[in-house]
Amino acid sequence: MTPRDLISSNDVPAANNKLSGLLKKLDEAISLLNEARDFDKAGKLPAVLDNARRVMLQEDGCEAIEQRARSLEEAGVFLGSDWATPQYLVPSLTPHALKSPDPNTVVIEALSELRLLAVAKGVYLHPQVSMEQAHNYLTQVMAINLWLLFGTPTEAERETQGPLAQLPRNLFSRLAERIGYEHIIDRLIEEIWRIIEQRPIQVEPVKQMVTQIAICQANPDIDLGSSGQGADRLVSSLFAPTRASREDPGLELYRERLSSMDAAALQGEATGFARAMHDTGLVSAYHPVLLRHLLDHSDHLLAEALGLSSTGRDCLLCYRELVHALIRGGVYPSTPQAAYGLALTLERGIFYQPPVAPAMWRQLGMPLSEWSQACLNMAFGETVSPRARLLEGVLCMLGLPLGVGQGNNPTCQSARALSMWAYNDPDYLLQMVAWAARDDDIIIHFEGMPLSSMASLSGVAQSLPMDLDPVSLIVVPHLDRIYAEMIRRCIGRQGDPHRWVNPEFHGWWAGRGFRINVDVATGKLHEVDDFLRHFYASYHPFYNGNQPLIHPQPAGIAVTDSAARFIGWHAITILRATLDPNDEMRVYFFNPNNDSGQDWGDGIKVSTADSGERFGESSLPFEQFASRLYIYHYDPLERGELAKITQEELGRVIGYIHRSWGGDRIPTVDMQADEGV
Repeated sequence: MTPRDLISSNDVPAANNKLSGLLKKLDEAISLLNEARDFDKAGKLPAVLDNARRVMLQEDGCEAIEQRARSLEEAGVFLGSDWATPQYLVPSLTPHALKSPDPNTVVIEALSELRLLAVAKGVYLHPQVSMEQAHNYLTQVMAINLWLLFGTPTEAERETQGPLAQLPRNLFSRLAERIGYEHIIDRLIEEIWRIIEQRPIQVEPVKQMVTQIAICQANPDIDLGSSGQGADRLVSSLFAPTRASREDPGLELYRERLSSMDAAALQGEATGFARAMHDTGLVSAYHPVLLRHLLDHSDHLLAEALGLSSTGRDCLLCYRELVHALIRGGVYPSTPQAAYGLALTLERGIFYQPPVAPAMWRQLGMPLSEWSQACLNMAFGETVSPRARLLEGVLCMLGLPLGVGQGNNPTCQSARALSMWAYNDPDYLLQMVAWAARDDDIIIHFEGMPLSSMASLSGVAQSLPMDLDPVSLIVVPHLDRIYAEMIRRCIGRQGDPHRWVNPEFHGWWAGRGFRINVDVATGKLHEVDDFLRHFYASYHPFYNGNQPLIHPQPAGIAVTDSAARFIGWHAITILRATLDPNDEMRVYFFNPNNDSGQDWGDGIKVSTADSGERFGESSLPFEQFASRLYIYHYDPLERGELAKITQEELGRVIGYIHRSWGGDRIPTVDMQADEGV
């Protein structure tokens, strides 16, 4: 018997009548909003949100809203808000919206989730979000907000939200009913492993998900059934990675246990932490406690605790004082990921580059501007000093240069630049951090003229990006303004401004040769054959004399959704082209779009693991990648054999283009040729 069966027959009509009356008022409000002009919609919106709130507080109210999802959006309920672009919404931000004391914020977040539920179930074919994207988003949202499924409103929620606290619970009951309780935990675990395989710098959302799994496992009132298999490794990596931390004893008790351990016991702790860290990319808060304890004991055990190979061990011993200072200055229980960043930085051996070690010493003692300190405290809290927080970010970016994400911001150019410098020119990155964090200004030259970030006008981002890693948080606003200023300096020039901007913005290694397959003035495809022949001759090992790519190169792609519909232009970095384990030629590239595992439609699914990718790399078969490429750079003095590329090969790539983003960009002459005119 269901809860609904327990309602008396006399109560059901009354409940239905109340909901029917509320829905009638809601439909009238939606109609008025739809008919209003854009400048007048703000006056009609409160009635829609108020009636929607009343509906969602009723039984079956969320179902009724889901059925009206399309009409709500088309009427303009999300117009002018962050929710107007659902493809950019970030799951980790939903708890803040759902806990908000502002009823309108809670309601519009709930409306957005129900809209995406309609998309995920195929009821609403959305122009910006595919069914798969909506489903993945909702799975993450449900995982992060599991407390709304299994818990009653807390005293704090009742105090700040009152009866409104029930609305998110009604919402998540509907989401779970439609998506399925049994899939939430399993899908969550699968999603966590898919994300951490990419080794992002920002792992707080992942840690929140793992924490929710641990809470569910520990709650005797929650029956997970057969789901949740494989979660133990994730949960233990954060809360109980070693014998002495097995029952999650707390930091103080763990410190006491370390003080009484002999060398063999410490060896076991060091090995356990290193295994968990390198297995998952997640670092337990207990790990920094051990590292700081080992500073007074043995460098051998310190290397063990960091999981270093012979390369990393040699680097640690050579720069022993620096490594110790970095641990003391940046590796705390509140900044545990710094340990992983340090380990991978040592593995890269970049301290052997003459400018890097002195730059790291500067970073350790560098005074931060008031603005930088305020930004770091605002974004990450004050559990550690802003300098320690920034040092954690520096270590993570140097150790995981392909883990940089742009957040919910249109700053892919700046994110790509940071990644490229960390990957290819780490001392230049450290100089950028120093200028931005200490001086509140960055100066980059464009065609011989210095450009100051403080003197430049606004950038691409309309507001200060806050959902970024510590380095990006401080540096990206400066880079964004300089990038925008470089674009402005190119106004009036014929062709795409990236021809001139990319080499000046990213570095001398960006090839001065430039190709684009879209006519900037008309938006139509332009000289696609020539574009592809030069790309194959420059990047494909079979046509360029088997010359590996020496420096990462900036490129632009036409992003499409799972239905192969055009989404927009996006900046990426081409890293290498080589045969994968199945002897298929692939392009390996960096995508700053937070999560690189994407379905671009027409059978093109971006791989992030199991196809020869290194941490943070994305990859596609060469032909498929070429079909989404629209600009690239190359060295005009190192061209390969244009003549050897067959028309059959190019035809397959062009077919991908015409079936996706290029379908409505085919020039009239080409269309007539295709039709035999």
